[in-house]
Amino acid sequence: MPTSKSLFPKRFLWGAATSAHQVEGGTHNQWSVWELEHAKSLAAQAEYQYGDLENWPAISAVAKDPDNYVSGRTVDHYSLYKDDIARAKKLNMNALRFSVEWSRIEPKEGKWDSAAIAHYKDYLAELEKHDIEPVLTLFHFTVPVWFAELGGFEKRANVRYFVRFAEKVLSELGSSITYVITINEPEVYAWQSYREGRWPPAKMSKRTMTAVLTNLASAHNQAAKLIHNMNRRYKVSIAKNSVYVYAGDDARLSVWSATVRQYFQDDYFLKKVYRNCDFLGVNYYFSDRVYGYRVHNPDKAVSDMGWDMQPADIEHVLERLHHQYKLPIIITENGCADMSDKKREWWLLQTIMGMQRALAEGVDVRGYLHWSLLDNFEWDKGRWPRFGLIEVDYDTMERTVRPSARKYGALIKKIQGQ
Repeated sequence: MPTSKSLFPKRFLWGAATSAHQVEGGTHNQWSVWELEHAKSLAAQAEYQYGDLENWPAISAVAKDPDNYVSGRTVDHYSLYKDDIARAKKLNMNALRFSVEWSRIEPKEGKWDSAAIAHYKDYLAELEKHDIEPVLTLFHFTVPVWFAELGGFEKRANVRYFVRFAEKVLSELGSSITYVITINEPEVYAWQSYREGRWPPAKMSKRTMTAVLTNLASAHNQAAKLIHNMNRRYKVSIAKNSVYVYAGDDARLSVWSATVRQYFQDDYFLKKVYRNCDFLGVNYYFSDRVYGYRVHNPDKAVSDMGWDMQPADIEHVLERLHHQYKLPIIITENGCADMSDKKREWWLLQTIMGMQRALAEGVDVRGYLHWSLLDNFEWDKGRWPRFGLIEVDYDTMERTVRPSARKYGALIKKIQGQ
């Protein structure tokens, strides 16, 4: 349990996170087109990809169903957001990270959809009604079809379209916003889409991946400067997926390999953008132990997705980033896929204690946003991973607050009351 005397600041952001394509439903973008084209092949590969998971018997029927890989309604948050925000408030949350769907706001190049903009204004008004701080994300892996057809972030010239989109969003919605995330997990997007070929546009080119990362850094830097010129009160960052990498033994090769991996995991991209960040948005899910050139994580505790579970290591992630970049930190994503909800409470407790230890060491941590508020559409894996504090029945859209969520809400209340 967290210590009796809390070190968390009074204005600490306690909440959860979502992204538009994963929860809204009814989107039409590069991802939704790709899903329809690849659903059958993803279902056919499911047993090969996930058959070794401990929970394969529980997920196999869903994972083998092509419909699992088509987002469709997802959890219909676009229609049900008022009730979902009210549930977040009842769990004592004072912050919610969400993304605006670029393809809704600009469905055709240079054509702005007033109804979509009005929706997000209503969304922000609902957050304000419940005294919940919005943390706005501009790019969370999805782009309009027209932008993809122009070459997306593969082409440097296309960065201007993203910057224009950022300007439009902030000019329309900015009066209700302080915190802005420009780019979510740039390395994850570039690796999965342009190196591994598992996400659209499903290319496998190291050269193209490197170009995309360079252009994403430029997109952040240009957008951040523009947003700051609009109003200096905006606090701008990226959401950086960070893995704690360390040597599993004392061998020189292991130590060297871990150091190199850590550089490319965090510093390669951050060094391109941190000067245009007001804080660091950190997404932490797992650690990697390195033996020689090989990553091996022998822990018994794994999530439903097979990810090694070391939530307390968030302390080391926070301390390293603090010493390296000297910026305030908001944990913009952190959680585990846990259908049974048997591990999530433990995960939350270990994470909060890790944050408190980092605070005790002088790390300027200002917020924690759990992934995710709701069960959601988990990209190329579809619906079977269950990250939500709130369970969703995909057939009826019925919401059920999980026991771990109630524990999280109680912890927030206890910490805020100290």
